[in-house]
Parts: sequence; structure tokens; C-alpha cells
Amino acid sequence: MYVAVKGGETAIANAHQLLADRRRGNRDLPAITIEQIAEQLALSVDRVMAEASLYDRSLAALAVKQSRGDLIEAIFLLRAYRTTLPRFGTSEPINTARMQIERRVSATYKDLPGGQLLGPTFDYTHRLLDPDLLHDTPVEAPVGRSDADEPVMRVSEILAGEGLIEADGELPSEHIAGDLTREPMEFPMPRDLRLQALARGDEGFLLALGYSTQRGYGRTHPFVGEIRIGLVEVELDVPELGFAVSLGEIRVTECQMVNQFKGSAKAPPQFTRGYGLVFGQSERKAMSMSLVDRALRTQEFGEDVIAPAQDEEFVISHCDNVQATGFVEHLKLPHYVDFQAELDLVRRMRAKHAQSQHHQEAAE
Repeated sequence: MYVAVKGGETAIANAHQLLADRRRGNRDLPAITIEQIAEQLALSVDRVMAEASLYDRSLAALAVKQSRGDLIEAIFLLRAYRTTLPRFGTSEPINTARMQIERRVSATYKDLPGGQLLGPTFDYTHRLLDPDLLHDTPVEAPVGRSDADEPVMRVSEILAGEGLIEADGELPSEHIAGDLTREPMEFPMPRDLRLQALARGDEGFLLALGYSTQRGYGRTHPFVGEIRIGLVEVELDVPELGFAVSLGEIRVTECQMVNQFKGSAKAPPQFTRGYGLVFGQSERKAMSMSLVDRALRTQEFGEDVIAPAQDEEFVISHCDNVQATGFVEHLKLPHYVDFQAELDLVRRMRAKHAQSQHHQEAAE
């Protein structure tokens, strides 16, 4: 356990006052509102909600404002608030097949039922700074599709129709989903808990691990079967009523990654799945999550663990940015007593080293 020496209360109070001053910035400029952050910095808000495991756009925007745009600090703030909330039930699993789709693309089939829907994406922009954004220029209303609310089949169902992809991971009826926020972490970890950890894991860390699998540090050859972004309904089963009641809609990003599998003694050659599902529009995170999910399934397919992305303990224990931040940033707090002990140890080691060198030179 680390025990840090506390600073003076006056110094800490002054630091808080200076932080508030820097957060407000130039008083000649209007203060940014929570509504502006939620609407115009929506992708930052989505990431905060996803990695804090709390879907509330206003609270996430407040955390972004309070943290001065430091998203990991905002995630920390929102998670801390989450721990104060009562829990009154567990929702039914969301049905992404009935998603009101805003974006849906596949890299495996050009023409597919329901069509490709590019939606709001940076994929086809020129990555040039837009000087028009320096001013509040008018923006035209987007063109929508009249059939956008109609459910469309998943791309994986096309492969499943030919028996070319593994089954879609059905769990036993008696299985009770775990909760990482209420239960101690144990390894090996069932896939539902692994997916929970990855869904709230750091986007950058998962992106790096996913990239590593593509560079050969893991046995994957991935294709994006489908990415879909849109609104899904959240329902709560009410025993007194005998049916589920809608609580509202949330925006999610879902990714199914299709991976090659050469087969084994138990299974023929086929495609396997990697899965990612996160709050908001967070497709880079969902793609990275699906790549890492497939990498962590090596033992299911009799594959050797040869890379970091395939090591469950390594990935799950280090993907949480709140835990990582706490352990790294505690180093900047006072460690005077610890360091004095280290100084004393190094001085004694140097004295012994010098004495040993002296005896060696005398012997020569």
C-alpha cells in the first residue's frame, strides 16, 4: 500500500481556485454550456459515457466541462458519480437487429439486403482543416432515408445460412450475467465479463492491441463483417405486469469482425467472430474491441497464446484507464520517506561497490 504525505490545506485550496480560473478561461468569451458540449463535442461525450459505463449525455458533458476536456479525468468523474446511484433492476438484452440504423457498412459484401448506409463518418473527408468552422456558418439539413427505421438482417446471417461461420455464442438458459463493478475479478474469465471489461476499457489501449494483431502478434485475418450505429430500445421486465416496459432509447455502435479459422479436430474450417458493442458513436472503439475479443478466444479454438492481445490476464488487468491513471499519477504525489530510503540504499550499495573495486585493484 502506498501512503502519500499530504500537502497543506491552504496550498490545495489555492490549487483548486487556480483550476477553476483556468477552466473558465478568458472572461471576455461566453462560457461553454453543457448543451453545446453534448451537441457539438458528441464523440467525446460518447467516449466518456462508454468508458464510464453510464449512459447520460448531460452528465457526461458536465464531466467533460469540469475536467477541462481531459477525457480520462471526465471518465473518472462519471464513474465516481455512478457508484452513488441505486440499482433497481436489470434490463433485458438489447436487440440490435431492431436498431433504427444511422450508419451501416460492411467490408465483406458490396450489395447486401438493406444496403450500405454511410451515415455521419470521417471516412471520406479530405482531412484538411476547414476554415469555415472558424465562423458560425449555416449548415444544410442532411438527406435522410424514408426506410431508415426498417430492421435489416445482419451480414453474419448470410454466412450462417451457408454454414460458413460459427454459431452466435448462445449461453445456457440458467447463465447469470456477471457484473465487473460488483464482483472481484477472477481468471479465467467468461466471455460476457471479458466483453464488459473491453467495453469500458481505454480506447487507445484497445486500438494498439487490435493493431498489434493485424501486424502479426496474434493469429487473426480480420474482415469487418458489419458496423452498425443507431438507436435501440432498452426494456425492463416488470414481474407484476408480466411483460417488459420500454425505458427509452440509447445510441450504440456494434461491430462484428469476421476472422478466418483453419479448423481443428472438433470443428471444420470456418469463419469465427469477434464482437464489439459500446455506447454512442464509437466505431474505432467497437472495431478495436472486436479484434481483441477474437484474439482472447484462442483457447476456445485450440490456438497457442503467443502475443499480448491473446493474454487474458494482461489485457483485462491493464485496459482500464481509471485504474491505470490512479497507479501512474500517484507517482507525482509526495514520496519523500520512500525516496529517502532509496537514497540510503543506493549510497550503501555504492560504498560497497567502491570498496570491492579498491580490494580488486590492490590484489592486482
